[in-house]
Amino acid sequence: MKTRYFFAMVTFLIASACGSSPFGQKVKEPFRGNAYESNNRFFRGTGKGESSQDNIARSKADLDAKAQLAGQVNTTMKQVADQYLGQTENERAADVADKFQSLVRQTMNTSIADLRKIGEQKYFDAKANKYTVFMAYEIKKNAMFRFMKKQAKTDQTIDERQMKIIEEILDEQIKRADEEDN
Repeated sequence: MKTRYFFAMVTFLIASACGSSPFGQKVKEPFRGNAYESNNRFFRGTGKGESSQDNIARSKADLDAKAQLAGQVNTTMKQVADQYLGQTENERAADVADKFQSLVRQTMNTSIADLRKIGEQKYFDAKANKYTVFMAYEIKKNAMFRFMKKQAKTDQTIDERQMKIIEEILDEQIKRADEEDN
C-alpha cells in the first residue's frame, strides 16, 4: 500500500513539474511568426496597445508598430552607411555617410513609403474594462529605397558628388530587394 501511495505521489509530482514553467503560462498573441517578421523583401512591424478606450488602444498599437518599422529601416540604413564607410578610403566618405543617415532620419520623420496594414485585431476584456488592439504593418523594401532616392534628389544639402554616391548605395539596395522579389 505504501509503495502504491509513494509511486502515485512521485508520478503526480513529475506530471505537475512537466506541465508548468517558471515563467508562467505561454501566451499566443496575434501577428507572431514568420509571416509577420521582416525578411529580404519586407520590413514588418507589429504593435500592441491597451486602454479603457478603443481608439486610444488602437493609436497605441499603431504607434508601436510604426516605431518598430522605423527602427528597422533606420538600423538597416545605418548598416548600409557603415558598410560604405568601411569599403571607402575616400576622405569625404564620413560626410557622405552622415548625409545618407540624415536622409534616412528625414524620410522617417516625414513619411514611411508604401506602408500597408496587413492585420488588425481588437479584443475587449469586460472584467478589466479594457481594450487590447494588435496591429501589423509592412513596407516593401524596394519601394522604401525608391522613395528615399526621390527624397535625396529634393534635398538641397546634398551636393552632386554625394548624390551620385547615395544613388549608387540605394540602387544596390533596390537591386537586392528586386532580386528577392523574383
